[in-house]
Amino acid sequence: MTDRSHLVILGGGFAGLTLARKLRRAPWRITLVDRRNHHLFQPLLYQVATAGLAPGDIAEPIRRVLAKNDNVTVRLGEAVRIDADKKEVHLSDGDVLEFERLVVATGVTHSHFGHDEWAEAAPGLKTIGDALEIRRRMLMAFERAEWEDDAEERRKLLTFVVVGAGPTGVELAGAIKEIALKTLRKEFRTIDPVRDARVLLVEAGPRVLAAYPDPLSDKALAQLQSLGVEVRLGEPVTAVDRDGVTIAGERVPAANVLWAAGVKASPLGQTLGVPLDRAGRVQVNPDLSVPDHPDIYVLGDLAHLEIDGRVLPGVAPVAIQQAEHLAKDLLKRRRTPFAYKDLGSMATIGHHRAIADLGFMKLSGYFAWLAWVFVHLMTLVGYRNRMVVFLKWAWAWFTFERSSRLVWQGESHEPWNQVPGEGGSGEVAAQGGRDVA
Repeated sequence: MTDRSHLVILGGGFAGLTLARKLRRAPWRITLVDRRNHHLFQPLLYQVATAGLAPGDIAEPIRRVLAKNDNVTVRLGEAVRIDADKKEVHLSDGDVLEFERLVVATGVTHSHFGHDEWAEAAPGLKTIGDALEIRRRMLMAFERAEWEDDAEERRKLLTFVVVGAGPTGVELAGAIKEIALKTLRKEFRTIDPVRDARVLLVEAGPRVLAAYPDPLSDKALAQLQSLGVEVRLGEPVTAVDRDGVTIAGERVPAANVLWAAGVKASPLGQTLGVPLDRAGRVQVNPDLSVPDHPDIYVLGDLAHLEIDGRVLPGVAPVAIQQAEHLAKDLLKRRRTPFAYKDLGSMATIGHHRAIADLGFMKLSGYFAWLAWVFVHLMTLVGYRNRMVVFLKWAWAWFTFERSSRLVWQGESHEPWNQVPGEGGSGEVAAQGGRDVA
């Protein structure tokens, strides 16, 4: 028999966690299910990938966040199928959760546009594991280049290709170039990171940060180029492997290819049996419910909702506002259409380099960067994380130092992890790929 007082929330991201917190005094039993035990602040994940922050700085245990929500039980597990008619959620361990109401907020992952074979050579950036792998590859490329005698191999090791010029791609490209210019410039004896490191940002479309107004996109391009990033627009990537990429027919040898070009929806949406868009997102009603299933809601990146002819973007403010809206509707036992209040968007490119579209004002450069810092500090979950990130950013502002540059090679068999005479055992580096938060 279905539990008529049970609300199940799938996903502990911005939407799921915000909803659970807002329903602290709700008269129902609530279960939040996530396959990881932590909430991840994804907008700063690129800083973990580029050694600016440690994983613990941008993640918070879900149980700690919801410790005072006595009506919420946290379940570590992975939902694999939803039976909308029977009102059941099936977990990967075989358990079944019955519900009265269900909220699906399982988000998206990266997409290689049908070329799944590219994923190993060109990792995306959606999880802490992705970030640590990118960080390891990047730092080990400099280490390996230091004792590489072959000039062509050295150039390949120090060539970094970022595919996709959205916010993640722009932030990654800018940060990697800044590491070479500022952080590592005096630390090597054989190579010169300032001179030798090459960063390419590749975009199939005609602009970087295409979602932004043309003037801001142009300023972002100028800031990237002033930093020394090579930007190639209108040139799609047609092949990727361990030794490099093919860009519009040109072969570019590169040991580090990073993927920031596309996303695909969580496959859980497909099990609802409702209309999906081309990216696999669920086409929801104005009140965020699923067609023909009024007690099932989809929030965040997994939801496709058009307002005034525009599909809402997959960003944190949308997810948070949707959760706040649904919480009010559930508590007041009403159904009202969701209205998004666009508070603006911003992207950082490097030290004092950023753009910000605040609607009533458009900023670039230093003041945009200050706005970006303030907004991200205030949005982080947990006072400890805010303080730690603020102190690390303040230190980096003065020194250009990156505080999380340790790498873990232990069990990897990647060729660039092998040290001459060690047989690839990987016992050279200190701990760090798995930071101790």
